[in-house]
Amino acid sequence: MVNKTIVSRFTGDPPLDEGVCRKIAGGPLYPVAEVQALLTGLGAQAVRAWTNKCQRDMQKWSLDTDDLCELLQIALQSGRFRGAEWCVQHPNGPWAACDAYSLVRREWIANARKEMGIGYYIKFAIAKTGKLLLVVSCHPWEDRR
Repeated sequence: MVNKTIVSRFTGDPPLDEGVCRKIAGGPLYPVAEVQALLTGLGAQAVRAWTNKCQRDMQKWSLDTDDLCELLQIALQSGRFRGAEWCVQHPNGPWAACDAYSLVRREWIANARKEMGIGYYIKFAIAKTGKLLLVVSCHPWEDRR
């Protein structure tokens, strides 16, 4: 049974069949100023890794919630909006309408002995409550699956 529950503030009709396009026309769905206000006002308390894949990627890439906050800030300030799409938490739902961004963050790379720009991809939604950012995906560009 497919769960049609939508947990994002943006609502609509998520695709219910496998292979159907999940893209949402237009966007971004969530105003930059509103997302920044959540990050400024609540910081890490406003951010949740919403999918198991996001949690695994955070562990794989040694990211914590503070990193997610920083990556979201960079995405909103200087990142590139990549589109909006429906995302599902697990195979049978619930669903969230998400904005996706690509960004570059400067990081110390020990093997290179210098700071380098590392590209990331991050996808998120504002929850129905308006007080929580649900991060669906966050990983370096090279790790896109």
